[in-house]
Amino acid sequence: MKNGKSAKVRLYVEHPPGQGQTIPLTREQAHYLFGVMRLGAGDHILVFDGAHGEWLAQVVEAGKRGGILSCVEQTRGQMNPPDLWLLFAPIKKARTDFIVEKAAEMGAARICPVQTEFTNAERIRQDRLQAHAVEAAEQCGGTFVPQVDDLQRLDRMLADWPVDRQLMFCDEALAGAAETLGAAGGGKWAILIGPEGGFSDPERARLTALPFAHAVSLGPRILRADTAAVAAMTVWQQALGDWG
Repeated sequence: MKNGKSAKVRLYVEHPPGQGQTIPLTREQAHYLFGVMRLGAGDHILVFDGAHGEWLAQVVEAGKRGGILSCVEQTRGQMNPPDLWLLFAPIKKARTDFIVEKAAEMGAARICPVQTEFTNAERIRQDRLQAHAVEAAEQCGGTFVPQVDDLQRLDRMLADWPVDRQLMFCDEALAGAAETLGAAGGGKWAILIGPEGGFSDPERARLTALPFAHAVSLGPRILRADTAAVAAMTVWQQALGDWG
């Protein structure tokens, strides 16, 4: 029987994979597998749906407008990330894409674009960012795809904040200070990255006053928003996540 090492392509699918389960392909998936990757009937790929692990599947039908896969065996069990949200203010298109991709790779369970007082972007393409999260999971070998929310105002999100979720607030005003997570416990968390212009004074005052918020410094230099997202997730994963 084939194993996962013989398959060179990983594909996210909407239909749950399972032993002997057949999976229909969309036109876009068929074009990618058979037009771009030059696969055909009899070839093997790896598939995952974000909930049932990774499976080896064989191409049983290959066409220009569709195709069918048949699941052969499970190659990896489901691996879910810690219950961590990433909140960030959208910036330029390519750098926003980068943040979403790296958040998916580094183990965010949910990605939440937020609009702050100094956020330049007034809208995002949620479907495009979700597609980037899917592509990141396909590339990095993950079996989970984080949800990407539509843009929402930070103040409204904080007003409805769940009482059991702590917030790591990355404050550029603390650059150079020794503010860390300290003895904060695990459980449900979120990371908040500010916009390019930083948080406004009222936003900083509100965040500092919240009982569930923890102000954290990301080092002696003020980081770009996309760099800060990667740095913050690294800090959290090393201290409280599944990297230990």
